[in-house]
Amino acid sequence: MAGQLYVSVSGIRADTLTDTQAFVDELARREVPTSLLVSPRLKHGYRLHDDAETVDWLRERRSGDDAIVLHGYDQAATKRRRAEFAVIDTHEATLRLAAADRVLEAAGLRTRLFAAPRWTASAGATAALPAAGFRVNLGFTGWDDLVTGQFTRARVLGFGDGFRADAWWARMVVVSTNRTARRGGVVRLSIAAKHLQTPIARQTLLDCVDLSRHHGLTPVTYRRLTGVAAGRGAA
Repeated sequence: MAGQLYVSVSGIRADTLTDTQAFVDELARREVPTSLLVSPRLKHGYRLHDDAETVDWLRERRSGDDAIVLHGYDQAATKRRRAEFAVIDTHEATLRLAAADRVLEAAGLRTRLFAAPRWTASAGATAALPAAGFRVNLGFTGWDDLVTGQFTRARVLGFGDGFRADAWWARMVVVSTNRTARRGGVVRLSIAAKHLQTPIARQTLLDCVDLSRHHGLTPVTYRRLTGVAAGRGAA
């Protein structure tokens, strides 16, 4: 059975929307759907519910082959240099998940997929996810099926969300992608939208997509992990 290719973009907001749209269109020309990691709030006062153009575009993409993934609530560090969900307890995680879920539901973007900022969720945060209605927790080294309890190992590679964006790392991303794709494994690529203006990051991701396709990987989104078909349901 052929392996799978997952490509995701995070940090989508008004000032990164044009670059994100161009990148997603480039992937679509390669017949590769995208998982779009969405945060209700971001730095410098950004609020998703005030960004009608981005919301409309996200809804349009989700109605097709792409998937929406909740990517934290406000991405504020809960402790110095620790990502939002990295060290919080179950109670705090429950509050943040509920607030984020309300925003996405109001925007018509509700999802049962979760990926913590920097792909790091504490034990308390992970415990809060099923009660909040989430079915999959996407982490750095793999993902948890919160319904069956099964963990699938597959590491994320990319730029942003804790990853560097220089020539050395770009070479490592290509080498690791090629190794995994050649043996028919699962390749997970991710890029923060702000890095789409960084030529080495953008081109490396596209090169890795092409490598994965060359080795016969099947391009999919994380929505397949919930069992919800493209264009349907809250995924």
